[in-house]
Amino acid sequence: MSSDDDSPRTFVPVAPDERPRRSRSTARVLLIDDRDRILLFADSDPGVPGLRWWITPGGGIDDGESELVAAVRELEEETGLRITEADLVGPTMRRTVVHGYSDVVIDQQDVFYACWVPAFEVSTIGHTEEEQLTMAGHRWWTRAELASTDEEIWPAVLLDLWKDADVRRESAPSEPADGGWVEESTVPA
Repeated sequence: MSSDDDSPRTFVPVAPDERPRRSRSTARVLLIDDRDRILLFADSDPGVPGLRWWITPGGGIDDGESELVAAVRELEEETGLRITEADLVGPTMRRTVVHGYSDVVIDQQDVFYACWVPAFEVSTIGHTEEEQLTMAGHRWWTRAELASTDEEIWPAVLLDLWKDADVRRESAPSEPADGGWVEESTVPA
């Protein structure tokens, strides 16, 4: 079953083979501050208590929106920070990902951008109702902390992506990296 259904998630676990399947495109941002730290949000699946992973800011591209417009909007909604499209470097990577959650499977086309900003205090006041349910916190991570953590990080190639973004920032634009197809799931798809 495949749909672009935008109805709210229930977070009530469903038998794995009975989960509805949705698809969407997202714009994600590697937000790096002037202390060389990257902002990540702790995300969760309320249908699997106690489980969390860390993700970059970003989210769904609305109908009629460009990837850049979506990245700017999502960053402001999720962090309170206002930037312009010109502040973004990239895209740095494109990938296809499937997210299997306790209540739904989401087939997703991700595009990643990077942005360097002065350190600031994150505001989550713009989080959607769903984000208020699933987001368990946020923090700024150093490269060393990411390299040594046992925490789950999505995308798993974040350190490589960050290094590639640094190169792109200093050089002429190039084709985004191909992140291929990956699965990031709390309940395998």
